[in-house]
Amino acid sequence: MVSRVIRDRAGVVLVDVLVATVLLGVALTALISMTGRALASQRQGEQMQAAAMLIEEQLNLVLARGPDSYASRFPVEGSCDAPFGEYRYKLEFTEGQGGDAYRVVATVSWGTGARARSESVETMVAPRLGDEPDPDRRPGQAAVRP
Repeated sequence: MVSRVIRDRAGVVLVDVLVATVLLGVALTALISMTGRALASQRQGEQMQAAAMLIEEQLNLVLARGPDSYASRFPVEGSCDAPFGEYRYKLEFTEGQGGDAYRVVATVSWGTGARARSESVETMVAPRLGDEPDPDRRPGQAAVRP
């Protein structure tokens, strides 16, 4: 009688171990899957943050130099500087009527093939007043350390 009870308990314990193993496997699979998706989302967020920063940089350059003759004096398309060499920028200008603001579209793209992505920002930028060229901002003399 005692041996039969021990065999029954051993059978129940075996079933419990099998169920626990299956549940643990499912839980680990879900955890690994969620980790992979979280890492992909983080990478995508970093790329979008870099793109936003690069778009802001290009629009600030247009604002500082003026949109009216920007395209004739500076490149409107190309690769971004290091460490953002995999990103490309493009600026498009639509001239305003009679001194009105210019419509400027800044686009930054990255990736290749099916994974190619891009972000754009469209804004209005007023022309610079006056005929002053960009000032020379280099110091008159080099800074010397004692």
